[in-house]
Amino acid sequence: LDFKFPELEDLKRLKGEKVFADDKSKEFVRELFNAVAKEDNAKIAELMKQDTAKYLVYSTYAIQYISKITTTYGDYLDGTIYLNKFILSRYPQIILHKQGEPFESRFENVNSGYTGGIKMAVLEELIHSTQEKLHQMNKEAAMQVNKINEELAGIILELDTETVNMLAEYCQLQTVPDDFPFAKRANLFFFLNPDHFLIEQIGPDVMTFTHVEMDPKIKEAIPQLLDIYKRWLAPIQHHHAAFTAMEGMAGFAIENILKDDQDFQNYLTTFMGTDFSSYQVRKSMGKDFTKAVYEKLGSDTFKKIIEIPPNTRELKDPQLYLDKLSQ
Repeated sequence: LDFKFPELEDLKRLKGEKVFADDKSKEFVRELFNAVAKEDNAKIAELMKQDTAKYLVYSTYAIQYISKITTTYGDYLDGTIYLNKFILSRYPQIILHKQGEPFESRFENVNSGYTGGIKMAVLEELIHSTQEKLHQMNKEAAMQVNKINEELAGIILELDTETVNMLAEYCQLQTVPDDFPFAKRANLFFFLNPDHFLIEQIGPDVMTFTHVEMDPKIKEAIPQLLDIYKRWLAPIQHHHAAFTAMEGMAGFAIENILKDDQDFQNYLTTFMGTDFSSYQVRKSMGKDFTKAVYEKLGSDTFKKIIEIPPNTRELKDPQLYLDKLSQ
């Protein structure tokens, strides 16, 4: 297991490696994240023209990942833990400046909290480094989801203007002048993208659904859409299950290993403006699932979750998972 401390530009590129795409799309993703990392607007525009469908799908990752980069302490990928040098090297100064003078008397608490934050970040990524089977499950599912989203983007980009205008009005999308036909299609894609549309319309329960239905008028305008949603359902649930289990295990480990750690307590107080009691009661499906399984299986819990990953229904109702194990 290696540790690396990438600079900001390299960390942005690393985020591109965390976007799981098939061989045909992976190079596009790398080029896009490299352009974003370098703030190369001309290259970004070139990529948008080169393959607009891919751009619609993967630019959303770039926005999401990079907008959160200042709150990302660490990452794990392919046997290496990456710690965010950009934010971690500046965080104590930021907190001290925020608290104001006298700096000397506040330094010890801030430094302790900083150490606690590092402990938390390293522990989280160490847990992730043990989850190879879940990583693979997550990767394969995410690749399928992205491929389906590319297909949807291609369909929407080929719609005639009349259909686009009708759907934009029917779905009450933000008004876009007729001079920007691409923007209208982009808005429609982001709205009908199953990650948004189904979850917004149905809510998180979609993660346990076995079938979907849709508005007849939208279905009539885009006949392929229902099939896309149906094909999306299984891989998004696999992705959700793997990711939730991975994060839940890490959260459970942090909570239990660092609960009596003074540096971590200071991190919560000084850096996060909270305390351990509040941190402990934060709702997390993955953490709650891990806790429920741990109460039955004890020290075998992590090994068992990795060997036999839960599905979305079992995450919601851990007893179903425990029943499955006992069969």
